[in-house]
Amino acid sequence: MAIHNNMFFFLSSLLFFTFLQIQTKVFSFQYKVGDLNAWSLPSSTNPQIYTKWSKLHNFTLGDSLLFLYPPSQDSLIQVSEQSYKSCNIKDPILFINNGNSLFNITSSHGDFYFTSGVNGHCQKNQKIHISVGGIGNVDVEEANSPNSLPANGPSYQAAFGNIPVAPSSSNSHHITSTFHVFIIGFGSVIYALLFGLM
Repeated sequence: MAIHNNMFFFLSSLLFFTFLQIQTKVFSFQYKVGDLNAWSLPSSTNPQIYTKWSKLHNFTLGDSLLFLYPPSQDSLIQVSEQSYKSCNIKDPILFINNGNSLFNITSSHGDFYFTSGVNGHCQKNQKIHISVGGIGNVDVEEANSPNSLPANGPSYQAAFGNIPVAPSSSNSHHITSTFHVFIIGFGSVIYALLFGLM
């Protein structure tokens, strides 16, 4: 009987942690940088769009950033903080130019700096600072800017509700249903083992 109890505890724990890992992944989000705007030069009426946008989001481990742009006209580079501030696009950490660039956040804390890989675009504010696990995305020079957001401003979701998302053509629903089938099948096997042995 003790063997059955130990086996039940082990299998129950395994199932619980598997479920916990799946739930953690479910709460990750993919953010389209700039929301309705593509990754491009900011307009003269909204030159700080990317600074404002990053301040409206709390990024966490597992989230991803989607940069959309015409690959023949632009690119994306990840740079150091110093290169971000000086708009130095030489020797980037990461260079992507496919027009559909996805950056996965794999660290629970830290700062990430991105800019366009096209000469002159960084100087025209086509750059973004993302802070993960911190208290927000505030640079000293940006905080004193007349275009900066108020500290107590509402988020987009608080003001307008959730942002509607078009159905994805990816297989993410297939993966989720596969996990559900796996969990149900795994639970059935555990049930059969435990109660079939008693």
